[in-house]
Amino acid sequence: MIRIGLIGSGKRVGSSDTFLRALLPCCGLMLLALAVSGVEAQTEPAQLTIDPTQIVSPVSPTLYGLMTEEINHSYDGGLYPEMIQNRAFHDTWEGVSPWDLVRRGNAEVRKAVDTTTGPSAALSHSLKLTVVSASNGNEAGLTNPGYWGFEAQPGTTYAGSLYARVEDAAAGSVGPITVQIISNRTGAVLAQTVVELKAGPWARYEYSLKPEGSAAANRASADNHVEFTVAHPGTVWLQLVSLMRPTYHDRPNGLRRDLMERMEAMHPKFLRLPGGNYLEGNSIADWYDWKKTIGPVVDRPGHNSPWFYWSSDGLGLLEFLEWCEDLKVEPVLAIYAGYSLNGSHVATGKDMEPYIESALDEIEYVTGDATTKWGAERAKDGHPAPFPLHYIEVGNEDYLDRSGSYPARYAQFAEALHKRYPQYKLIGTDGNGEYTTRVNPDVSDEHYYKSPQDMMDLVHHYDTVSRTGPKIFVGEWATRSGSPTPNFGDALGDAAWMTGLERNSDLIVMAAYAPLLVNVSPGGMEWPTDLIGFDAAKTYASPSYWAQSLFASHLGDGTAKSSLSGENKRFFYSATVSSAEKVLHLKLVNAGSAAQPLALTLPGIHGMRKAHLTTLHGASYQATNTMAEPDAIHPVESSASVTDGIWKHTVPALTIEVLDVPLQ
Repeated sequence: MIRIGLIGSGKRVGSSDTFLRALLPCCGLMLLALAVSGVEAQTEPAQLTIDPTQIVSPVSPTLYGLMTEEINHSYDGGLYPEMIQNRAFHDTWEGVSPWDLVRRGNAEVRKAVDTTTGPSAALSHSLKLTVVSASNGNEAGLTNPGYWGFEAQPGTTYAGSLYARVEDAAAGSVGPITVQIISNRTGAVLAQTVVELKAGPWARYEYSLKPEGSAAANRASADNHVEFTVAHPGTVWLQLVSLMRPTYHDRPNGLRRDLMERMEAMHPKFLRLPGGNYLEGNSIADWYDWKKTIGPVVDRPGHNSPWFYWSSDGLGLLEFLEWCEDLKVEPVLAIYAGYSLNGSHVATGKDMEPYIESALDEIEYVTGDATTKWGAERAKDGHPAPFPLHYIEVGNEDYLDRSGSYPARYAQFAEALHKRYPQYKLIGTDGNGEYTTRVNPDVSDEHYYKSPQDMMDLVHHYDTVSRTGPKIFVGEWATRSGSPTPNFGDALGDAAWMTGLERNSDLIVMAAYAPLLVNVSPGGMEWPTDLIGFDAAKTYASPSYWAQSLFASHLGDGTAKSSLSGENKRFFYSATVSSAEKVLHLKLVNAGSAAQPLALTLPGIHGMRKAHLTTLHGASYQATNTMAEPDAIHPVESSASVTDGIWKHTVPALTIEVLDVPLQ
């Protein structure tokens, strides 16, 4: 049925075509347009009263943080800045994908995996390249497409390395390796260098590539590939062939700079690591065995990730911890608790003891000083100082374990952890339900993935939850309708949900949107909806990213006493106060299709104050940002004059507003 609100009447009446035609002469075509679109005119302002002098509950100082894992090529091909795909030559029934041969002119060359030789016990195999014939102009070698291309930014230095073995008999014949970044569109060489090889056993070689000049300027995004070629016959074995883009804070084996800058701008307080499903693996054999992810990368074998591609583990436990250090956040350390995604689990008792011992060792690696066994290993890896730690999560989404084994598994871990490390708080992962363990957790991890409307309907979920049980960690949550990244309807759902998180932050100690990252290249995404989009060259922020960033960067330490009446059903708010800065942070979310007028009463506000106003607006729920239009939706800064008494303010339809009101 078409409905219309009579302006000034304060009532809504049903209408028919006849009724609308009768109204047209006096109300005009605009009224018909409103009726047909379903827009309801707001007649009276909603009454919002906020008393910043009365704090009803504290806000957790760790409320907003990051959750990420190896999904959507988030690490390899994303945050871990290795540009070479399958640098360690892992082969499948399809061969050594995506490496291919280069044969220029009449060159002849063969490649094969050699399982008898490699530079380390972890990488005990290699790619054997047999060059039958090659010469200048008739080069032979290998090509790699990267992860959907290679960035080739003019003036940027890309650091490369490789391990090679050359037989004595081939000395002086296979010659140097020429490394080139080449444009796929034009064939132009964008950057080039030469790696001189020496006859003998396995050795590591370093090189660099720096695109310059007009050829580099012709690059289209990352539509480039890399070639490794020789101009003489001979045999060479290769392993761990690498080309790294610049890293955040220039850390050796660090993380991709632009993605880290995106995360930094979110003002997070923690990082849940190493991720959810990534912790468990598809089978017990694929669990995240942290000891195989530390030390030199040549000693890291890698493992099967749960999203059906190989994880190099170049981003290992130490890199996770340094990620926390660089962003000035604390780790929330998740330990493997004996359950994997295919439903298999480790029996409690003696079978579980090796995994418990691994967890205890892992905590020592993170927090132990250099006199401890694993603290000494961390120091040897280049980080003598321990890392801070307050929370340890036992498992991930163990409510999926249909065997019912989690209570006993959790209890065995909890008893061992409390005995060795009583100072840490434990997070249980039964999730969204009641605990039946004999050792109850300090915090319960709960996950929510909802549509925009369902997320808005869930806003008051925690308002009446008992405060006598465990605290809550909303370890994964997202409003999901857009793809690959959220649309503005998702951002509205997220913002509405976050008003509930803030209002109930005496109970909710931490919350993290998930997943964080998605490679938007064709074939890169496995799970929509994801917060930040990227490809081999660029990144963009989704509308939900901006909502998340605004909420996290405008958050007080206490929730102000407030009340609201007369609002539309899709209007939400949060009011927190920064006690040190003397600022009221007022978040207003209008997810409805009509403007929401407000009559605000702010006791304690005297005279006129100039508030800082940040606005995020979308034309529709479907409006979004993309790689082609990264700034279609973005925050707009302005100011608003706030007066004492009753302050009149209107929030436009489909709008998120953040007001910082000075209290002095």
